[in-house]
Amino acid sequence: MLDEVSIACPYCGEVFTTVVDYSAGDQEYIEDCYVCCRPIRFSVMVDINGELAEVITRQDNE
Repeated sequence: MLDEVSIACPYCGEVFTTVVDYSAGDQEYIEDCYVCCRPIRFSVMVDINGELAEVITRQDNE
């Protein structure tokens, strides 16, 4: 269960597309920004039907 999402880096503001694997349900992980290379914390939420509901990004130190 993969989905392409566009996100804005919480550090540099650059928008880029990344692939989110939501097969494991709700999860958090860190992925580096493709532009400024700083660590972005991703929070992935899956709805009751197993579909991708929301992806929240924030700085790693938040």
